[in-house]
Amino acid sequence: MTWSIVARDRGGAFGVAIASKFFAVGVLGPHVKSGVGAVATQALVNPLYGARALELLAQGVAAAEAVSALIGADAGRDHRQLHLIDAQGRVAAHNGAACIDWCGQLAGEGYSVAGNMLAGPQVIQATAAAYEAGAELAFAERLIAALAAGDAAGGDQRGKQSAALLIHGAEDYPLLSLRVDDHDDPLAELRRLFDKSLERYQPFVACLAARTRPAGITERALIEAEIARFAAARKARP
Repeated sequence: MTWSIVARDRGGAFGVAIASKFFAVGVLGPHVKSGVGAVATQALVNPLYGARALELLAQGVAAAEAVSALIGADAGRDHRQLHLIDAQGRVAAHNGAACIDWCGQLAGEGYSVAGNMLAGPQVIQATAAAYEAGAELAFAERLIAALAAGDAAGGDQRGKQSAALLIHGAEDYPLLSLRVDDHDDPLAELRRLFDKSLERYQPFVACLAARTRPAGITERALIEAEIARFAAARKARP
């Protein structure tokens, strides 16, 4: 009852963007781990898939083998939809035989789009086309634009309610995690939250403790200078 895109950015970040006519799809659907991969579990969701899939990928198990292991151990597999991308950009998916039409999956270089109970195949086709056309966009914007295109193509056949965006970069914590749990126009609200994150949140996260800088930036004047620099760079873009 959902559609989503899982992707690996050319810089190595992983992300999931997901939307549904279901409350709080961002709680159980998207799963991401830095340097490992991204997973979306949907339809009659099995929330155990996320952590287990990432564990398998972290062990070096290939994407297709990870999916086979997950569904092989699940008696409810016919009611599940799952797709993922691993650290090498390999994609794999499972569309359960009992998932409600329209249901399917489409993959391209560095991404996968999948959905069930959709208005038709045009939803994932439009999502994929927009993602490919948005190569010059920042990763988060590219994922949001892709979902918006799928929404314009019909989206979930029951309507709209929730959406989420989860991105991990080089660190063990999310680079960006946005959720719209219940809204008349969740993708518009997701975009609003993303725009709001550009004001202070994103440059602030860039100052936090990191592998290459374990203490992060703690001097408030330097943090404010980074926020100002980030804002100036945004204004300078064409």
